[in-house]
Amino acid sequence: MDPELEAFVPFFPRTDLTDPVTARQNFAQLAAAVPAPDTTGMDIEDRTVPADPPVRIRVYRPHRARGAVVWLHGGGFLMGDLDTEHPWAARIAASSGAVVISVDYRLAPEHPFPAALDDAYAVLTWAVGHAAELGVEPDRVAIGGHSAGANLAAAVTLLARDRQGPPIRFQLLNQPGLDDRQDSWSAVNFTETPWFFRAKSLASWRHYLGGGPATAYAAPARAEDLAGLPPAYLATAEFDPNRDEGLAYALRLLQAGVSVEIHQWPGAFHGSQAILSAEISQRQNEELGAALARALAG
Repeated sequence: MDPELEAFVPFFPRTDLTDPVTARQNFAQLAAAVPAPDTTGMDIEDRTVPADPPVRIRVYRPHRARGAVVWLHGGGFLMGDLDTEHPWAARIAASSGAVVISVDYRLAPEHPFPAALDDAYAVLTWAVGHAAELGVEPDRVAIGGHSAGANLAAAVTLLARDRQGPPIRFQLLNQPGLDDRQDSWSAVNFTETPWFFRAKSLASWRHYLGGGPATAYAAPARAEDLAGLPPAYLATAEFDPNRDEGLAYALRLLQAGVSVEIHQWPGAFHGSQAILSAEISQRQNEELGAALARALAG
């Protein structure tokens, strides 16, 4: 493990997802400890997307932005909101120069699949339809997220392709959880990794699926056909249960003719980029923004 990251491991709480309310409170406390980002040079506005039900969003609009990204937070499908994601959404807006539309999607277990996916798709449709109002071109709208949010981003691309829905320029998938079967080598063997480990991953999927079957829109790794999806940047961390399913998905995208940039971060663990003092975390966060900027400028 990267020594700068390893020094922080004893301070990470071992979270338990059996009690979603407590898990959310602990998650919010951790998020509040992240240093506030510099938001000079951008306008920030809370809005509501008209849908059924309406979806709350927070729009980060850097001056002279050319493109936008619909951004979906992590949190195992049952944690996170606009406030916990604020430090990361603002950083991505600053580093990429893109309008970031952070989505307050509904959470499991109160709202199992497909509630979060429906919310994300509604926001994508709204963003493309309101591109001029956002100050961007309608063909320069990407989608992305971290962990569970990256799952939702990947699922939205499948849904948009199958419905012949809004065009998606690019998908930015950071440490995605894509496979409910949890049978990859990393999913089986990483039982004691920091922050995210096998038991937590299994509990997350149970909450999200709510006892229902896993379709490709719930677990994109189950999709049989990945052709026709937007270009992707997919990042994994060495000590992450999600690592191997992410890499396998990236390879399948390539084999389906989708252009993919793959970045496997050595010595890192799931969510370790939150440790901003570590050099590898700084590179991870910078590269997410740079990849998005490249995709929207091309």
